[in-house]
Amino acid sequence: MMLHGSCVAFQGAGVLFLGPSGSGKSDLVLRLMQRGWQLVADDQVVLEETAEGARASAPAPLAGLLEVRGVGLFQGLPHGPAPLRLVVDLAPRAAIPRLPEPRGFAAPGGALPALSLHAFDASTPAKLELALAAAQARLRQRAGAFAA
Repeated sequence: MMLHGSCVAFQGAGVLFLGPSGSGKSDLVLRLMQRGWQLVADDQVVLEETAEGARASAPAPLAGLLEVRGVGLFQGLPHGPAPLRLVVDLAPRAAIPRLPEPRGFAAPGGALPALSLHAFDASTPAKLELALAAAQARLRQRAGAFAA
């Protein structure tokens, strides 16, 4: 399955970003890489089913590439595939619910937790680290996208 999106991994767990052009996918990837996240894919992401669930990778022609709007297209960046653990729809700030209900994304290998965030908020990288920890059951929520 090929999707228009971007993907990064933190401590081996992949997070897929979906949204229209200009929604901040590549910008968010760049900010996360500055925090120690690893590039998986930018602009297009290949999802495939494995025994452990969905795995994300870059299509060969785009592997190691990152578009930095206003600067250019960079190549040869460290990258690699990752098991997908979270899907994030990038949306306008007004469309983000304050306390979202749990929801899923149908991926090869089974449903994954999903939520919506605004890519350009300064707190989005920190929100992603908390969301990924909750998606992996390393943190618990009382209410919200990962509440049991």
